[in-house]
Amino acid sequence: MDKMIAYCGLICTECPGFIATQENDDAKRKEVAEAWSKEYKISIKPEEINCDGCKTEGKRLLNYCNVCEIRKCGQQKLVENCAYCDEYGCEKLTSFFAFAPHVKETLEGIRKSK
Repeated sequence: MDKMIAYCGLICTECPGFIATQENDDAKRKEVAEAWSKEYKISIKPEEINCDGCKTEGKRLLNYCNVCEIRKCGQQKLVENCAYCDEYGCEKLTSFFAFAPHVKETLEGIRKSK
């Protein structure tokens, strides 16, 4: 499977929630739900771990993806991901970098190669 890079720079195809969904593995869903519940200090149920990736339309998405401002913006601007946006480095994105610094490396790599 080709890499799917979300608008924000997360690599969907490497996400444990995406992998559990694609493999239809309930044991993995349970592991992911437990890990994320602990990490993010919220209650996530295994049945909520169903995601076909940020770029899919009308398919399964994690709950947060349905309200993600970065995703909405990328869809409206019709960009492949934020690395291709003329407003790269906007407040929405830089706030997310503070939460997930590794995504900045992904997007910066894309920007350098384009």
